[in-house]
Amino acid sequence: MAGHVVLLTADGHGIARLQFSHPGKLNALSVQMWRDLRALVEELNALPAAQGPRVIIVQGDGGSFVAGADIEEFPDFRFDTDTLAHYHEEVVAPALNALLDCERPLVAQIEGACVGGGLEIAACCDIRLCGESSRFGVPIAKLGFPMAPLEIEIVARVIGETCLRELLLEARVLNATEAHQRGLVTRVVPDAQVAAEARRSAEAMAVLSPQALRLNKRALRQFGRAHGSSADERAPHYAYAPSAEHREGLAAFNEKRPARFGSATPPDTDEPSP
Repeated sequence: MAGHVVLLTADGHGIARLQFSHPGKLNALSVQMWRDLRALVEELNALPAAQGPRVIIVQGDGGSFVAGADIEEFPDFRFDTDTLAHYHEEVVAPALNALLDCERPLVAQIEGACVGGGLEIAACCDIRLCGESSRFGVPIAKLGFPMAPLEIEIVARVIGETCLRELLLEARVLNATEAHQRGLVTRVVPDAQVAAEARRSAEAMAVLSPQALRLNKRALRQFGRAHGSSADERAPHYAYAPSAEHREGLAAFNEKRPARFGSATPPDTDEPSP
């Protein structure tokens, strides 16, 4: 079954839910899901301030958040520089920026794996709540490719450069306690209480001044984007598209075998896909 993204209508408390669903893939994001995410949030952002939900809970379906992107799709576009750049610059980044531009509070209800694109989506949320068994990371170096520049800028603003270097250069996957210690999540609660805690947080914000929350988010957004990269600066980044390491990493994933980059012998791992 193909994945989809839906915005569930606000309830009587002004709380809506943005939900990712990709059965059998831990809600991994397909290209179409990224496009749907952008369209839904841009439509939401176009609403007058007095209309629509006051707070949005961002969640995955079936007790899981988002376990990265749908890697089975990657060979369709990742081995060509132009199509690779288009994916990151015209599909993923605009969806993330739509979330960043949202002036309504976003609460990430994180259950299970929050890796790769899931981590990027969580980084765009204002409050990030997770369960004790949640895991966080961007282990894409194991697949032979780096994080895109715009996505680095977004995640680094939230978790800081030191933590992001650890995640990217060591391909670390953090547990919930480590993620909280590094400022990646706001609070950690028992797994069974994540949904209730997300609801409690949303209800607390829904009764506050929408104008104050909107202006706070606007100021925080302007501060965070004071120094961003240009398209010309980012363009050379995508030249890795046809590289052997890139192809090997994704081929190994789809063939369910360890990747072999040069002479290094890959260790056994049971970490979630990025």
